Amino acid sequence: MSTQNFKNHTRIVPGYHYLLYLILLASLVISIWNMARAYHHHSGRLVAVAIFGLTIAAILLAWYTRAFALVAQDRAIRAEENLRHFVLTGKLPDSRLTLQQLIALRFAEDTEFTLLAEKAANENMAPKAIKKAIVNWKADEHRV
Repeated sequence: MSTQNFKNHTRIVPGYHYLLYLILLASLVISIWNMARAYHHHSGRLVAVAIFGLTIAAILLAWYTRAFALVAQDRAIRAEENLRHFVLTGKLPDSRLTLQQLIALRFAEDTEFTLLAEKAANENMAPKAIKKAIVNWKADEHRV
C-alpha cells in the first residue's frame, strides 16, 4: 500500500459506495415501474406499494447508517485532537477551530500540528487548505 497523502487520503469502499447504491437505485426504478404496472392492471397494488416502501426504507437505512457512523467518528476525532493539542501545548485548541478544521488537522505530524492549528484559527482556513498545507503527512488508516 502506498504512503497516504492529500491525493490518496479519501477512502472508497466499492461494495458500499458503488455496488450497494447501484442495487438500491435499480430497486427503486424497478419498484416504481412495478407500482405503475400494478395500478395500470388494477391488481397487485398492495404488494407494489409494499415493495416500494421497503426500497425507500433500505435507501434511508443505507444513508443513515453511514451518516451516524461518520458523526461518531467525527466526535472521536475531535476528542483525540483536543487531547493531542493539550498534550503538546498544555491548553485546549482555539475555540475558533471548527470540527471540520480539527478533522483536517489530524493528518499533521506533531511537529507542525500546533502551528498549523494556530494558523487555521487565525486565517479561518478551509479544511482542504489545511490538508494541502501539511508538509509531513500523518496517515489515518482507520477512518471509513
